[in-house]
Amino acid sequence: MSNFIFLALFSSLVCLGCLNAQKEKTEEDDIVYLVTKSESQWKALLSPEAFYVLRKAGTEKPFTGKYDKHYQEGTYHCAGCLAPLYESKHKYDSGTGWPSFDQGIDSNIELGEDYLLGYRREELKCSQCGGHLGHRFDDGPKETTGQRHCINSVALEFKPKEINE
Repeated sequence: MSNFIFLALFSSLVCLGCLNAQKEKTEEDDIVYLVTKSESQWKALLSPEAFYVLRKAGTEKPFTGKYDKHYQEGTYHCAGCLAPLYESKHKYDSGTGWPSFDQGIDSNIELGEDYLLGYRREELKCSQCGGHLGHRFDDGPKETTGQRHCINSVALEFKPKEINE
């Protein structure tokens, strides 16, 4: 009889833990962004590569993105919703094969956690649509912020500075 009571108590605690974990996951998944679309709408709007990166937290191969060695004056926007994310004056060559910035437009960038590789990384997302941009590291230029925003080119849309601005 005591084994039955122990088993019932243990099962209740395990189920309670499962409910708490499920509650935490649900709360995180319930973030509502200013720009929302269904998966099929995102697929219709984005290229397969952009969908993979922005909506599935993928990563493009290093040294393949169109903005890695791009230094024209202007602003880099989210390829999903066109929110401005980075100014060209904060871009630098990190040598990593991805566009790198020492800072972004904070109001349009959301910081989160990513454990996809088995350890904690700081994920950067668009705060307007939730699109995955890349990751933040603390190995950037020491003379500025010391940060490196390592961003996938396919997650960006560049708009050049107007000559008469």
